[in-house]
Amino acid sequence: MKVTEILIKPILTEKANAQQESLRRYAFKVNRRANKLEIKNAVEQFYGVNVLEVNTLVVPGKSKTRSTKSGIISGIKSGYKKALVTVAEGETIDLYASI
Repeated sequence: MKVTEILIKPILTEKANAQQESLRRYAFKVNRRANKLEIKNAVEQFYGVNVLEVNTLVVPGKSKTRSTKSGIISGIKSGYKKALVTVAEGETIDLYASI
């Protein structure tokens, strides 16, 4: 897989920002088929940092309903794979540079 296929996008939430500041841990939405070694190599190549640890988890999909004029519509929001990447001390990833 290519680097652009493995890393889909960074996750920018309050919890993720707090972990960036205190634990040097960054959250990414990644391809479901990517394993920890591929994620580590992709982050090191794309951002130029040393990765110490990679933790992965699969976020399950959620059921969503909404009321409309024609009735209640229900559906499922698809799940995704999340990777929590810890970088070496003294190194940072600037996620806001590309915004």
